[in-house]
Amino acid sequence: MNHILRIYDNVLELSASPENPTPLVKLNKVNPLPKVELYAKLEWYNPFGSVKDRPALAMLTEAEKNGLLSGKKIIEPTSGNTGIGLAAIANVKGYKIRVTVSSQIPEEKKTILRFLGAEVVEVADTLCPDPNSPTGAIGVAKSTTKLMPDKFYMPNQYENHANLLAHYTTTGPEIWKQTSGKVTHIVVGLGTCGTIGGIGRFLKEQNRKIKVIAVHPEENHHIPGVRSKKQLEVTKLYAPELYDQIKEVSDKEAYDMCNRLNKEESIIAGPSSGMVVAGAIKALSSEEGLAVLIFPDNIFKYTSYLAKPQQTNPAAEQIFTELTQLARNSYTTMNPDEAKTWMEKEKPLVIDVRSQEAYAQGHISGAKNIPLQELMHASLPEDREHPIMTVCQRGNSSIVGLLTLQAMGYKKVKSMNKGTLGWIEAGFPVEK
Repeated sequence: MNHILRIYDNVLELSASPENPTPLVKLNKVNPLPKVELYAKLEWYNPFGSVKDRPALAMLTEAEKNGLLSGKKIIEPTSGNTGIGLAAIANVKGYKIRVTVSSQIPEEKKTILRFLGAEVVEVADTLCPDPNSPTGAIGVAKSTTKLMPDKFYMPNQYENHANLLAHYTTTGPEIWKQTSGKVTHIVVGLGTCGTIGGIGRFLKEQNRKIKVIAVHPEENHHIPGVRSKKQLEVTKLYAPELYDQIKEVSDKEAYDMCNRLNKEESIIAGPSSGMVVAGAIKALSSEEGLAVLIFPDNIFKYTSYLAKPQQTNPAAEQIFTELTQLARNSYTTMNPDEAKTWMEKEKPLVIDVRSQEAYAQGHISGAKNIPLQELMHASLPEDREHPIMTVCQRGNSSIVGLLTLQAMGYKKVKSMNKGTLGWIEAGFPVEK
């Protein structure tokens, strides 16, 4: 491998390390603290898109070393990111994987898992897997492993010490090296607690004065990938006695800050990153120094989730409204006359995202009816370069369709302004 020229023999050599760290970026506009510099550690620069790539690789490497994977299929309960990391690494190493997930997690994560070849078992569960539910994601994975121990191996991120060691050997040393030992605070959201445990242990060994700040969401939250105080009972890596402060952040505070990070800093962070910043501001108001904040993943895995504000919270509605406004530009949308010319030239797949009833009342000739809620699971072109145009009644829902398809990896997606009504007003025919 060559980190300077970034030439590698396989994708696993891209894994983060002190020699190949994920970036630190200073927060300039959202930081109100006069005496504390805030630096975001952007963990979506890991090869498979999140902080969970680190423990996923560590857990499988440890299992291989101990001969636990021989002839077995991996099974793991996940809220998405750990499963994605495990699935990608399993592909490289030649293993099969089954993941158990809550049906409530964002559709993008389920789609990515299936696209990577994982067998995805959706169960009725809380957003973060409930440890007390025998039919939840954790219960199903554990019972499967117990019933067929010769066929399945469960890494179990909630109890596996390799989760913590991954951050002790990589993330912690990266931060120490990147800040030249000047870091004074580390701020981490609580999920499995491997991240905060590993980073905190390493940094305190370098300087006992470094403060470890833990941040968790409120009860009944809608922030994927993190756990409320009650939900933290599931993980054996939770060690509150080792944290210098623990701060709770509401959904509104997290989503508001997520919105600001994307709009003001142009850092494409997800909602758990917004939670971490909000928690840091609460915890460090009377402190001084240099704080490093762990940003687990980016916003692109959550666009469909934000599209359902009634199922999340009012702040999510604001973010999604602004996302759709940003998406309505000359690069991604066309008026009906422009759309007609583009259709004749590029021969795109035209997707009408309305209900079957609305579609039956009149639609563009050749348009395929895929209602918005079915789009993530529809049969679509394998070629992510295939041109696609989304259409609805007035040009609003088609923007949501465009964002969803872009999140799925399609690069040539357009949305038609004014919708089918505008098409008819322009004098173009429809069929029933």
